[in-house]
Amino acid sequence: MAINITMPALSPTMEEGTLAKWLVQEGDNVGPGDIIAEIETDKATMEVEAVDEGTIAKILVEGGTEGVKVNAVIAVLAEDGESVDAVDAAPAADNEASEVAPAADAAPMPATKGLAKTAVPAKGDAEAGPVPRKDGERVFSSPLARRVANQNGIDLASVAGSGPRGRVVLADVEAAMAAGGASSAAEATSAPQAQVPTEFGNGAMAAGPSDDAVRKMFADGSFEEKKHDGMRRTIASRLTESSQTVPSYTVNMACRLDALLKLRSQINAGAPETDGKPAFKISVNDFIVKALALALQDVPMANASWTSTARLMHTSSDVGVAVAVDDGLFTPIVRSAETKTLRAISAEVKDMAKRARDGKLKPAEYTGGSTSVSNLGMFGVTGFTSIINPPQASIVSIGAGIKQPVVDENGALAVGTVMNATFAFDHRVIDGALGAELAVAFKGYIENPMTMLV
Repeated sequence: MAINITMPALSPTMEEGTLAKWLVQEGDNVGPGDIIAEIETDKATMEVEAVDEGTIAKILVEGGTEGVKVNAVIAVLAEDGESVDAVDAAPAADNEASEVAPAADAAPMPATKGLAKTAVPAKGDAEAGPVPRKDGERVFSSPLARRVANQNGIDLASVAGSGPRGRVVLADVEAAMAAGGASSAAEATSAPQAQVPTEFGNGAMAAGPSDDAVRKMFADGSFEEKKHDGMRRTIASRLTESSQTVPSYTVNMACRLDALLKLRSQINAGAPETDGKPAFKISVNDFIVKALALALQDVPMANASWTSTARLMHTSSDVGVAVAVDDGLFTPIVRSAETKTLRAISAEVKDMAKRARDGKLKPAEYTGGSTSVSNLGMFGVTGFTSIINPPQASIVSIGAGIKQPVVDENGALAVGTVMNATFAFDHRVIDGALGAELAVAFKGYIENPMTMLV
């Protein structure tokens, strides 16, 4: 019997992707583990493996095709002994593998007929809420659709799905919201559903001017259009979602860097040489990652993520590090950073930053996380505020260390190097006093860096 090869979900929120190119042709024999195609996700190009043995009978989606929906049939595989000429594309099978993801550090997803093997991280799905059911039967929906539905009080059992085999996707939820939406469990509670205030006063999201209206604001020939790629669309969507749905506040903390800079110089001066070059070079940012990880261990209530039914209290401090790439941004995550040495953190960040710029990071390496660090100090920026990246509940923005007058421990006026750290917190998870407690713990490690080495 012919086996459909479908477009895999390479991340928890992936709705569609670009089938960059096929690495096989019709008539080629493949087996489990063979690389058959490359898929462009929102942030990287991923190789896709076959999970079944057979012959590529038909390629239904050409290489270079954009906007291929998850679970759409992209090719048909003829099983051993089956006539290739007799194979027709069968209807796509329901595939819960695209809906249920294993842990981020788990082995690759178990092979399912027709679905190429890929490791899909689970932490991004935690905020999507429970799998909805209607009359005891599961309502198939994407994690992003479930999350947005939960946040806006939409009952997915009442939403008609337009995806493969009636799967509810984000567009269906947005249509339900525009139509007034069916109320969810949120209406059953005594507290009213919060609405986002707008100038229209009806709680709906303001759409802004249309594309044509924006273009008409500028003279013909005065601009060139740069088409959005998957990364830019994802950044725009995620940050818009965060700014509209996460009630955030900020806390500023000034930190003296003098002791840290002295210790950093001593550590780097003692680095052994390999081929005439230091074996390692610790940066100020490495200290910051370590300090934030330890601070989260000291203030465990702040090491959490929000879901509609519970806070997820993390045991390890998984710290994201913002890395600028060409026309985009990655935030690779240092897992269990509290347990790692400064040298190990430095090597890991350098490795992931390089692979981020080369588009080689796996989704499991930049999804989830407890918190993030965004550092613009190298550009001379003294202070700024970052947008929280859910499911994380905090992010710290680091400014440049600036020499300025300070009062030393003896009460005398002196010159010191001061760095401004601005914390943004999700108020649903971290209240003001708790956020201040985390900022104080972070400051303590930065100003007494030897405590990070014990």
